[in-house]
Amino acid sequence: MVAGFVYSQVLTACIELDLLNALKAGPRDVQDMAASLNVPAPEMARLLRAAASLDLVEPIGGQYALGAQGAALLGNSGLSDMIRHHNRLYADLQDPVALLRRGRGEHLAGYWPYATAQHPENTGESDVSAYSALMAATQPVVAADILAAYSMRRHRKIMDVGGGEGAFLSAVASRWPQLQLHLFDLPAVVTRARKVLEPHGSRTNFTSGSFLSDPLPAGADLVTLVRILHDHDHDGVKQLLSSARAALAPGGRLLIAEPMSDARGKDRVGDAYFGLYLLAMGRGQARTPTQIKQYALSAGFRRTRMLRVRTPGLLRVMIADL
Repeated sequence: MVAGFVYSQVLTACIELDLLNALKAGPRDVQDMAASLNVPAPEMARLLRAAASLDLVEPIGGQYALGAQGAALLGNSGLSDMIRHHNRLYADLQDPVALLRRGRGEHLAGYWPYATAQHPENTGESDVSAYSALMAATQPVVAADILAAYSMRRHRKIMDVGGGEGAFLSAVASRWPQLQLHLFDLPAVVTRARKVLEPHGSRTNFTSGSFLSDPLPAGADLVTLVRILHDHDHDGVKQLLSSARAALAPGGRLLIAEPMSDARGKDRVGDAYFGLYLLAMGRGQARTPTQIKQYALSAGFRRTRMLRVRTPGLLRVMIADL
């Protein structure tokens, strides 16, 4: 477990140096990599050996090529951005006891201004640009898992609450052309989403506001909350689920997709990683499916069920029926 921090920093060094992209065209030797990335050859050799131990690169006949993990990372453009922004989390975790006693981070919280703002609806585009772009970049993989787990064939209108720049609705629109699309988010975020969803024209509607204080537009028969609930504390979750219940058309459904705690074995990152990440962020917690179910039932939903997903350590999906 102690070695895990060193592994994360090996990965960070590879990302900051753009080492993996440097190997995209084919194998290269240590001297060549050292010269092109401005790192002394002995230290470059040390980094490459470390990266090889993590399958980021692979030694081949005195040279190094992309490894299986490195190739997978390059195939998901959002991951590099996600890794880079973790420097803020690591700064907060430099003294974990101080973080626990303080109850929030000093570095990561600034990346997510809505998490600590009293009136998040007043945040400007410059405040939301970094985190909106990050969430949009990492959303395609999340969307693929959700759409593999749940068919939207029966629905006519979907409202994605906290829908960011529209990456999830874009994936939905391509898969289910019969659906009307509605995105709800902060005003500055909606401005960015309009550009992304413009190709879907009249199929798409937008509403600006804060789902913690403003009612949600009525009429959708499917409301989605994708990586939303864990960002909020008890009262915020209660408010949001009650608003979703009130907005849904008769017979409608709520889809909740997010990291949850109390998973099994190697998938138990909800309690460790997300627990400390959200503490540093300044608000929220990963919850068990049982806890979320109780919130949903208290909000007026009749029943819930969990769907099988491909990456339960990072994302689990619950359906709540009216």
